[in-house]
Amino acid sequence: MIVIGTEIVERYLVRHAGHKGTKAARTQYDAWLAISERAQWRNPEHVKASYPKASILKGGRVVFNIKGNDYRLIAALQYRAGVLAIRFFGSHAEYDEIDAETV
Repeated sequence: MIVIGTEIVERYLVRHAGHKGTKAARTQYDAWLAISERAQWRNPEHVKASYPKASILKGGRVVFNIKGNDYRLIAALQYRAGVLAIRFFGSHAEYDEIDAETV
């Protein structure tokens, strides 16, 4: 997949540097990014095969758990084009404050 929007995660991790769990979140995000960039997801079932705990939402949105379930990453996938656009990265509590289908 072509992954765009990585600056959203980078900004978040820089703003929260030194906070508990941020270093582990960085490591797990980097692993997620490497897998996503190599993936050839063509439908939600392909995503679930790689990430069984991912939540598939309407409109091509997918929620990935990062660092267990401490952080959430929302992406909009355009399967036919092979593009994954990161829309949100934040703690579980921050995720609870947004609408994952419209962010």
